[in-house]
Amino acid sequence: MTSESKGKIGVIVEEHFDATEYRRFNEFFPERGYEVEYISHLWGNESLKFGSNPENDQIEFHVTVTKEINDVEPSEYKGIICIGAYAMDRLRYQVSVKKGQKNQAPAVAFLRKAMSAENVKLGTICHSLWLFCADRDLLEGRKVTCAHNIICDVENAGGDVVYEGEVTADLVIDGNLITGKHPGVVDEFMEAFVAEIEKAEQKQTVAAG
Repeated sequence: MTSESKGKIGVIVEEHFDATEYRRFNEFFPERGYEVEYISHLWGNESLKFGSNPENDQIEFHVTVTKEINDVEPSEYKGIICIGAYAMDRLRYQVSVKKGQKNQAPAVAFLRKAMSAENVKLGTICHSLWLFCADRDLLEGRKVTCAHNIICDVENAGGDVVYEGEVTADLVIDGNLITGKHPGVVDEFMEAFVAEIEKAEQKQTVAAG
């Protein structure tokens, strides 16, 4: 493990998150020198505990989150990842809605800020593009990949899904947005995510020097 932190990677999470991604994030990013910090909407609580998707009726992982997404600035992080499975659908929930009003869920509002933040990379895997689908402005014209289950959602939200033959692409990079197809490509996704962060930092160093 690298002794000096290169910065933080924020992972947006809720109940029913993907267990494979959670385990690999906690292994891979610290090995590369990055701290992992989990963030969510805490509904006025100091902390909330979330569980992974159950497998064989067992919930393998839990994470206790103390970082409220309303209090977070995207610039605190080198990159922000939406974890896969059904967690991001839960974070689209709004208590009050009005006809014609954009989604005001805290996690969606945070994504709007993050998408326009300078030098902050954003990542999704599998179903987690669902959070972006809550506001067409977040996906319009962006090249992405995702699980086959949500292709219609992503395309209806304006995303340009990249295909490789009769399947969606494993990995797509479009500017500050890095998307992975499903947890089976999590290692490739993480390698690319870190590479994009460090590429951007190298450009900044060259520009400053």
